[in-house]
Parts: sequence; structure tokens; C-alpha cells
Amino acid sequence: MFYRATTRDKAVALGLDGRVRNLPDGRVEVIVSGPADRVNRLCGWLWQGSSMARVDEVICEDGPETHYVGFETR
Repeated sequence: MFYRATTRDKAVALGLDGRVRNLPDGRVEVIVSGPADRVNRLCGWLWQGSSMARVDEVICEDGPETHYVGFETR
């Protein structure tokens, strides 16, 4: 619960750009860009998430460069 909102808040606090959204199969997709050390901090935080979240798996991988400005929740 509130996983997307708290992910957005954490990403914004870290100065990252990107988006977070629910996928049709119930997973949550986070696409983020910014300095590697901050992206790594967010990847670590994703295992915790919000206090009501149940996190079973986190996969962090490099992808194509994104050009987001700010951080949006879908």
C-alpha cells in the first residue's frame, strides 16, 4: 500500500528523475535516472518500500537512457 507514492517521495528526496507505475500483473515498475550512487540508494530502499508494502523481489538493471524531468506516478 502506498508503495508508488513513497517510492516517488524517496526518488524526489534523492534528486532523481523518472516514473513509477503499476503493471497489469500486479508488479510495480520504477524507471529512474540520475547519479549512480543515488540510483543505487533508491534500489536498496525499494526492498523496504512503504510500511504497508510487501516486497517479494527487486530487480535493478541498467536500461536505455531516459529523459524524464521530475518524477511521476502513474
